[in-house]
Amino acid sequence: MTQDLIGTSRALNYEEPLLWEYAQNEASGVDFPRPKNIPLRTGQAARADIGLAQLKEPQVLRHFVRLSTKNFSIDHGFFPLGSCTMKHNPRLNEKIARLDGFANIHPMQPDCTVQGALELMFKLQNWLGELTGLRGVCLTPAAGAHGELAGLMTIRRAHEMNGQGHRKVILCPDSAHGTNPATAAMCGYEIRVIPTRENGCVTVEAFKEALGDGKDVAGMMVTNPNTCGLFEREIAECAKLLHDAGGYFYCDGANFNALVGTVRPADFGVDVMHINLHKTFSTPHGGGGPGSGPICVNEKLSAYLPYPIVRRVPSPQPSPEGRGSYYVLEKETDRPTMFGRLRSFQGQFGMFVRALTYMLSHGGDGLRQVSQDAVLNANYILAKLKGDYHAPFGDKTCMHEALLTDKIQKESGVTTIDIAKTLIEYGMHPMTIYFPLVVQGAMLIEPTETESKETMDRFIAVMKMIADNVKQGETEAFHEYPKSAPRRRLDEVKAARQPVLKYIG
Repeated sequence: MTQDLIGTSRALNYEEPLLWEYAQNEASGVDFPRPKNIPLRTGQAARADIGLAQLKEPQVLRHFVRLSTKNFSIDHGFFPLGSCTMKHNPRLNEKIARLDGFANIHPMQPDCTVQGALELMFKLQNWLGELTGLRGVCLTPAAGAHGELAGLMTIRRAHEMNGQGHRKVILCPDSAHGTNPATAAMCGYEIRVIPTRENGCVTVEAFKEALGDGKDVAGMMVTNPNTCGLFEREIAECAKLLHDAGGYFYCDGANFNALVGTVRPADFGVDVMHINLHKTFSTPHGGGGPGSGPICVNEKLSAYLPYPIVRRVPSPQPSPEGRGSYYVLEKETDRPTMFGRLRSFQGQFGMFVRALTYMLSHGGDGLRQVSQDAVLNANYILAKLKGDYHAPFGDKTCMHEALLTDKIQKESGVTTIDIAKTLIEYGMHPMTIYFPLVVQGAMLIEPTETESKETMDRFIAVMKMIADNVKQGETEAFHEYPKSAPRRRLDEVKAARQPVLKYIG
């Protein structure tokens, strides 16, 4: 009994039970005793007990705080998943997003009561238009894949309005994010795959083969830089061929972090692009919060964007501040050519605040420095590790992420998953593994721009230690890591075949 009370917790490494495993209390911080002989004011039947564990408030609070310590985050240590999932989020963003005039407004308030919020959205539209070279901007989409949907629906609307509704094919590289072909299929398109060549990129020859005569092609979806971490060097010529055939170029903006302030996507032929505000401009979605995926389009497509867009109009009457402008949300009748409303209200406003805060605090030159530092850091890691690991495109300069594989270590029985688990043992979150799918045993490393050289050097040292030990035949430990984490390695085959989906006390 004494040992049961002592338990297995040591120091701050808690062995935390489920709430229902705690001893239940007579008094609870959740449910109050039901009053007798007092009818509900709503006139409805009494609600049944909600079934929560009957615990005191400090127990509940400590339970969730202890669980939170088991989650690795960018505030704990190095997180080489990069801007895709865990990029540093400046605390200034959070401070501004919590200002009363931003945090406590409602989307159904009259425009005259939220002029500051509408002005912020208008400025964000302008910043995104300037950075991409695509001046038509709609902030509505809720995340990246939602932005893809909005972009393809804009393309489809344009073709239909111009008598080109017969175009039913979208071209996609085989290295594309999985959401690209999925979104195209949701919009009723057929997907035609462009095979990437040995250089990891789309070539003009492969594009021409997929395009054919182009009469049935609505557009292409390409991520640039691509999922191999490489800039598509022949993309401008591919875009010209596509435009000559009457199609539109949709660019997946997931990797825009490598280009901001340096290259405008419109300059290499992009017609439509979504921007992951929660990647490129901080507040990553890996933190559990909402995303935001505005789309930017060229002038020809602006008429087909979903609504609402924020417009600046002459002020209906002089304001005390002497403002001559007034900000409004357009109405459905303002653009008869639009494809309609994509979602309720105006989008993820809190993300708009954070993104514009990030932009204004950096300025144009600072954003350029961000992207250049991200590229520099990735190339530093690639240069240091390509002698120890197989680098399929190591002869090229990568963009903001470096691609390695387990090809060398696999010969000794150590695979990508073993390397990832070893990083956990040494206090670092693993990089993206087994993606892109076109590269076997892939390890996609994105340090972002904010990591120090000291942090990257420690990561490099651990990776080199793994490679050296494998060379010397010391491989057994890599199949057992992590040993020091709150939870050990799963039997992944058993977990896949016999998953336990329900807790049984």
